[in-house]
Amino acid sequence: MPAEINYIISYLPECICLVFCFFYLLPAEKCDEFTDLNLGHSIIGTSLKVRLLLYTRSHGTCGTLVSHTDLSAYPQFNLLNPTTFIIHGYRLTGSPPPWLGNLTQLLLARKDMNVIVVDWNYGAANLNYLEAVKNTREVASNVTAFIQMLQEQGADLSSIHLIGVSLGAHISGFTGANLKGEIGRISALDPAGPEFKGRNPEDRLDPSDAQFVDVVHTDMDLLGFREPLGHIDYYANGGADQPGCPKTIFSGQSYFKCDHQRSVYLFLDSINATCTSRTYPCSSYKDFLDGKCLTCSQFGDAGCPIFGYDVIKWKDILLEQNQTKTYFKTNGKSPYCMTNYRMDVTIWNKDVQWGYLTVKLHGNGKEAQATINHKSLKFKKFTKTELLAAFDKDIQWVEKVSVKFSTGNVLQPKRKLRILRIRLENLEPKENKAQGYAKILPLRNDTQHQMVSLLKHFLYLPAVDLLKCLFFPLTGLCVGTTSFSRRTKRSPSGQFPVKKPTSEGGKKLHNISLHHCMYAERLS
Repeated sequence: MPAEINYIISYLPECICLVFCFFYLLPAEKCDEFTDLNLGHSIIGTSLKVRLLLYTRSHGTCGTLVSHTDLSAYPQFNLLNPTTFIIHGYRLTGSPPPWLGNLTQLLLARKDMNVIVVDWNYGAANLNYLEAVKNTREVASNVTAFIQMLQEQGADLSSIHLIGVSLGAHISGFTGANLKGEIGRISALDPAGPEFKGRNPEDRLDPSDAQFVDVVHTDMDLLGFREPLGHIDYYANGGADQPGCPKTIFSGQSYFKCDHQRSVYLFLDSINATCTSRTYPCSSYKDFLDGKCLTCSQFGDAGCPIFGYDVIKWKDILLEQNQTKTYFKTNGKSPYCMTNYRMDVTIWNKDVQWGYLTVKLHGNGKEAQATINHKSLKFKKFTKTELLAAFDKDIQWVEKVSVKFSTGNVLQPKRKLRILRIRLENLEPKENKAQGYAKILPLRNDTQHQMVSLLKHFLYLPAVDLLKCLFFPLTGLCVGTTSFSRRTKRSPSGQFPVKKPTSEGGKKLHNISLHHCMYAERLS
């Protein structure tokens, strides 16, 4: 072997090491992070400094600090893609918002876009809330200048979406007003109330600030804003006192911020799109809970608008209606969406009965529950009582329904609630759910209807017990139910396949007297 080759081979390990070390020692890609401050900064007070952090699908977890002058330095910024700005609010402790990273990632997962995080923690972190409020105008001017630069380089203002939280909602409004309302959309998550209540539209968020403004209210009785501010305003759980949030001040700081921050987590759920929350236009939350506002004929085939990110599909019809207030109920934790049914109950008790209902749907080993306790319900003889039943989850195959009645007062004697009829109607649009509902009626003595349950005994409904069937032989009416079974898949055809009769207690159901049974009937 030639000496030259031997020489090269002898130094080969060192060469490989040098190449490896060269690439290893190259500086890693620099990521710019959201400003992390602490309570000490807030106590001293901070002066305003606005930083814009860019995230794209190619740089989803690594922020890039962008300037207002030279966009060419950021090749990952695509002017042809829509751009979404995330604008936070007041930061008492100076820490980064805990939801910020998740919101950024979910937006990028939904669509190829440019996400700009507006970091004004220097200026938002201050014990003096009024100083943070004063800074909102200057932050809006900064964001406006950046958007104007994008517009000059070819960006379409209609593709701009501002998501503002608390004070960030009003910053979004000021920015939109600076741009004469030409930006595409503002999503305001529980806009701040203190120092903005009672102000003129030019001094707060307003529907004219963008082509479309959607607003969610979750803490209107403390940190949020009570009045409508957008083309559509959502009042989650009435706009205050969110389920799952602390009810007493002894819970510490979460007592003050949980309701307010819930707006963000509801919006996150809507982007994630694991399920949807249908909302209902109504004059008050009380009327909504009483089941008085559960139709949405004004929205045509689209049905009632859904909450959150995808409400843009209702934009045109909402703009025609100027301002719309809607209500919806949520669970206390994610997934927050609930499944809504219209429920009506008719009794035949001689005296008026008052109490609360808990309704359960059973199917495929799962159970969904709706607790109707917003007030003591009035049940009057032969009078239909209409209610909203919001279930904590969606049961695709309903095999059994059970109902529990309670007077709410353990000192009162047990009450009899003799049920003539209970009806449940799923409120999802027909293209998504079954086109009809189950209706519990007296069984007709014919062969057109299948038996779906054995109604066992001549019983009444005492407080805190499941409803039982009360058969009144003189009239032939089955006037109560508890647990009735029907197996139904909410299919596009709208048909309700019914569970075949089985044996119980050694007797076949179809050998039991017909007047002991109910049937499920599809109504078109």
